[in-house]
Amino acid sequence: MTGINPSKLAPGPPLCPAGLSGRTERGATERGFSKYSLAFLLLAIFSLILTTPTRAAPIDDQFQAWLRTDLWPEAKSKGISKKTFDEAFLGVKPNLKLPDLVLPGEKPTTPEKQHQAEFGPPANYFAEKIIRAVTTGGRARESANSRVLGLIEKRYGVPGEIVLAIWGRETGFGAAKMPYDAFEVLGTKAFMSTKKDFFRTEVLAALDIVERGLAPVNAMKSSWAGALGQPQFMPTSFLKHAVDFDGDGRPDIWNSTPDVLASIANYLVHYGWLRGRGWGVEVTVPANVSCALEGPDQGKKVSDWVAMGIRRADNKAFQASELKAEGLLLMPAGRSGPAFIVTPNFYVIKQYNNSDLYGLFIGHAADRIAKGDATFAGSWGPVGDLHRSDIAALQRALEAKGYDVGSADGLPGFKTRRSIGVWQAKNGKPATCFPDAGLVAQLK
Repeated sequence: MTGINPSKLAPGPPLCPAGLSGRTERGATERGFSKYSLAFLLLAIFSLILTTPTRAAPIDDQFQAWLRTDLWPEAKSKGISKKTFDEAFLGVKPNLKLPDLVLPGEKPTTPEKQHQAEFGPPANYFAEKIIRAVTTGGRARESANSRVLGLIEKRYGVPGEIVLAIWGRETGFGAAKMPYDAFEVLGTKAFMSTKKDFFRTEVLAALDIVERGLAPVNAMKSSWAGALGQPQFMPTSFLKHAVDFDGDGRPDIWNSTPDVLASIANYLVHYGWLRGRGWGVEVTVPANVSCALEGPDQGKKVSDWVAMGIRRADNKAFQASELKAEGLLLMPAGRSGPAFIVTPNFYVIKQYNNSDLYGLFIGHAADRIAKGDATFAGSWGPVGDLHRSDIAALQRALEAKGYDVGSADGLPGFKTRRSIGVWQAKNGKPATCFPDAGLVAQLK
């Protein structure tokens, strides 16, 4: 699930291909190129124009050979007919504009920039315009679908506002149009991405969807990551979790609102949603409580957090039942943003999209759908604007010192954040629990 900006539902422009801008720099000729220099420049440009398509041609050939000799035999062994396979890949070529590709013969590298909003600056991700698009739309659809949502909550135990928040965040309640051919995306990534095995499983599942008659090839439109339909399920998730809730005989996550809503709830239940508990609350964390205490593996009874001085940001008392239950500290921007005590349900939401900001967005938007719009008590500081490659370098430096950062992928998850906090404390520095340019320079 990749998530759509609900306030900008029209697909954006395609990525610009690398190349020359076409703009003539008038001053260059006026400074006196020799005819030989000009001829050399024209030859270089002409060579670039000639070689760019020829680079793609061998990749196209390799892709077609891979389809015939590698993917098709496995698809056939899994019960996919030649008719389905050929129809799915008719006219499909590798899309070299997709992110996270590794061209044949090259090695993977950490990209400088993020491709998902969930890994950018929190202040941008929680822009009020984006949240209100979800909360306003959610309340309208809560009223229109109250009966179905009630039945879903009764069966699955997932509050309607959580389901609505996910639906709104993923595709703007179904308004976002998926611009990609799923077989082009999944085929390209199975052939030449940084996660080839993952996408190979997904493209085989997509073929299975068509083979079973659950969707025709022309309905298999996706995001740039290959996610399908209004809830943005990867093909394997569709096969496992999609629900026929309207009783028409097949799960339809493209056109049936009851099926979409029930499928989202079913997905969350599969990953352990706890009936009767919320997702979490915003809190204040005293300076003497280390930000390195966050994470799903460092849970305590909520009463223990309270004993340490942590309080709800709205100054309300925790319910007696919550005081006895497990709570987990979440500080997605370290000391430079709001803090939360979350329940295990927060990490169930993250199974939908493995980002703390995504999970927090869903919980926050759900609260606002149910209780009215109210912003966070805390504010987001100027964090999240480092290059992903710089954060990866910092992570590798921490790993070399024996710290567990989870993975040196350039994404500052909770293991990276708390490792930063521990390192800072050991070195006599204020623990911020978030990467910044100074820290990168120190540790690189």
